[in-house]
Amino acid sequence: MNALSQPAPQSIRNEPAQQQVSLVWSDGEISSLSWLLLRSACQCSGCRARRLKGTISLLDPDIRVTAINNMVYGIQLVFSDGHERGIFPWSYLRQLSGFKPDAPAALA
Repeated sequence: MNALSQPAPQSIRNEPAQQQVSLVWSDGEISSLSWLLLRSACQCSGCRARRLKGTISLLDPDIRVTAINNMVYGIQLVFSDGHERGIFPWSYLRQLSGFKPDAPAALA
């Protein structure tokens, strides 16, 4: 399934108390993705290059999502460390919901 064929979720919520973003999909599945997982899974060119080079920066465990910008095929997340370059396609967000919060290194 490509990024454009995954339908948008029915709802997207930033949940500060749980430190996560939750998405409710049309099939009833709920994806609850921690802020730390989302920040470490950023697919922008800079983050991908650092992962491929093995020069991953340590992330603040208290990272927050400060804004969610809805795009046609995904969302752009703005993080408390100022990072806002990555766009998360709907299909990628569905994939991430299968990962454990302690497994972001496997996403390179």
